[in-house]
Amino acid sequence: MSALPPVELGFRPLRQSCYGTGVTEILSPLSPRAAVYGAPPADLVDVPDGALQLSPLRPGGGAFEALADGALDALTVAAPPGSIERRYVLAQALRTLALGGALTVLAPKDKGGQRLRAELEGFGCEVAERSKARQRICGTQKPADPNGLAEAIAEGSPSFVEAIGLHSQPGIFSWNRIDPGSALLLRHLPPLAGRGADLGAGLGILSKAVLASPKVEALTLVEIDRRAVEAARLNVADPRAAVLWADARETGLGDLDFVVSNPPFHAEGIEDRGLGQAFITAAARMLRRSGALLLVANRHMPYEDVLRTSFRSVETRVEEAGYKIFEARK
Repeated sequence: MSALPPVELGFRPLRQSCYGTGVTEILSPLSPRAAVYGAPPADLVDVPDGALQLSPLRPGGGAFEALADGALDALTVAAPPGSIERRYVLAQALRTLALGGALTVLAPKDKGGQRLRAELEGFGCEVAERSKARQRICGTQKPADPNGLAEAIAEGSPSFVEAIGLHSQPGIFSWNRIDPGSALLLRHLPPLAGRGADLGAGLGILSKAVLASPKVEALTLVEIDRRAVEAARLNVADPRAAVLWADARETGLGDLDFVVSNPPFHAEGIEDRGLGQAFITAAARMLRRSGALLLVANRHMPYEDVLRTSFRSVETRVEEAGYKIFEARK
């Protein structure tokens, strides 16, 4: 494929979307004409300086839903592993590209890479494919009349999931079910009081239970996935709740009475046990003296040492079905 076109550096900030309605902001003439989704390996593909980041996992970035049809000349996508989410991203990518615009998409072979070519061809694209470093890399251009974009976008868009009674979207962690760890903590969550935070709040499942206690004065839901943030703002309709799109490891919250968390241990599909450990360290920093952390985790996760290092006392309150619930006091 030819090199990506030059990028115009200046652009005005994009308005945040209202969940389910998208954003009507249209790129100005000064906006970048190139964008990137996620973190494609720099040794496999080139991303031009100044490209607009569109991943919902990059706080402060843009969003596909904010872009007009044909707004971009070039786009590089690190495709997500989930099939519904991936097709949604590919369809949005083709929608936002100008006719003939360049699209580069890559994914590990065992995380959707082997399906990329067929999926792009299903949208009507002519695809050049190569493999390197266990990744499939596909290059194409937007065709004159792509097929099935509206259907793929509709399938992957925000919706109300009747089975769990929550607003959600494919691609969010446990988007259509309550994960076992959260379900266990819900069953053993004591009444809480004062000011607190839910780190890695997701759809707001734990937060809704926390706010059932009238003694809770304020609760900040901290979540790195913009899609989950927008869902949680609908799911947790309580004036004591505030939802923050941010990395829980980097927030400036402090002087809290409690923190609850079902911390992640995957970063964009790759297991990272250090994530949960960093959440524990962040929680300790946020809590006042005698403040409590209630944390649920898979039994095999190595959290005990960092808990004992960061907290005055640590108790395993429940151990059940492959999970542990810890209560740690500052």
